[in-house]
Formats: sequence, C-alpha cells, structure tokens
Amino acid sequence: MEEMEDELKPAGFRVCNVDYPSRKHPIDTLVERFVLPEIRRCFPEDTLAKNFVTHSLGGILVRRLAELHPEFKIGRVVMLSPPNQGSEVVDKLGGSWWFKSFNGPAGRQLGTDSNSVPLRLPPPSFEFGVLAATRSIDPLSSWLIPGDDDGKVSLKRMKLPGMKDYRKVAASHALIMKDNEAIRSAIRFLRNGSFRRAP
Repeated sequence: MEEMEDELKPAGFRVCNVDYPSRKHPIDTLVERFVLPEIRRCFPEDTLAKNFVTHSLGGILVRRLAELHPEFKIGRVVMLSPPNQGSEVVDKLGGSWWFKSFNGPAGRQLGTDSNSVPLRLPPPSFEFGVLAATRSIDPLSSWLIPGDDDGKVSLKRMKLPGMKDYRKVAASHALIMKDNEAIRSAIRFLRNGSFRRAP
C-alpha cells in the first residue's frame, strides 16, 4: 500500500499504513493484536473518526473492528476488491496444504459456507465504497469462481447492501492498490463520498 500512502499524504491525509501478519492468525486476533493497537499507536489521544483504505481481507478486518469495538469512530472506508460475501476459491481450495500455508487461518475464514466470517458480519454502520478489480492473472481461481472476477473474488461477492458507491477498475486483485485510477478514486471518496469527480 506504499503507493496509496504516498498519494494520500500530499492530498492532506495523515496516514497510518498498518501492517499485520495475515498468514499467521485468525481475523479476530489480527484485529485485536495488530490493527487496533497500531492505529492507537499512530494516533495517540486522537478521538476523531478514522477513514480507511483497505485491500481484500483488510475490508473484513475493518468490518469486524466496527463490530467488536462500536465505540471506535470510523469515517469513510474505501474497500479494494473485498470478499464482503466470501470467496468460492476458499470453499474449493481452503483445505489444501498449500492454501493453508500461503493464506493462513484468516484466509480460511473467507469462504461462503457456514464458517464464513464475512457472511456473519452485520451490515456496516459506516460510509463505504467498493472499488472492484476486473482482471485476473490467476486462471485456476477464475475457473472456480462463477461470473466476473478479479482472480480471487467475484465482482458480485465484493458488493454489499449499503454501499455509497461502486466502481470497476481495470486491474487485478493483487495490484489494484497500485493502480493510478484506483488511488485517485479512493482519494475522491475519502473527500466527497463518491468515486466520481466532483462537478
């Protein structure tokens, strides 16, 4: 997310680029031991609402953060290719040893079955928009996903009721955060609540 950070700062935002070991822990542990403490470290004594730009699992972490800590003030959230309704790739490949080693416990919580964390989360109470990547560089995963996808998540499953805005971006799941139009759209949404250019 370095390119996103480099553009957000001159656009006037204070930025905390949160790193977390996504392959080592389940979702709740990532929220409680890494995401929330890092935000508090970046912004000590700051009670203002925090905006987020998330990629993939990051969108689920923010939704879970909002559920676990309703006192935490969240402003606008831009989700880049989020598995808001899970991913069929996890259903089909989540039990394999290589999927477990590469994606870890949190990755296995992103399916579409009864164990899916995204499907158990309540609708977001914060203002959010979804930027959906539309290109796949993973033919195997795309073959497992019905409909249009970005190689990891179907466009249909990125969506969520209550979205303030939705826009497709000609990028892959793995690289959407580096895409110039995605970065510009994210900044517009954080400022105006829309991915479109202000009149």
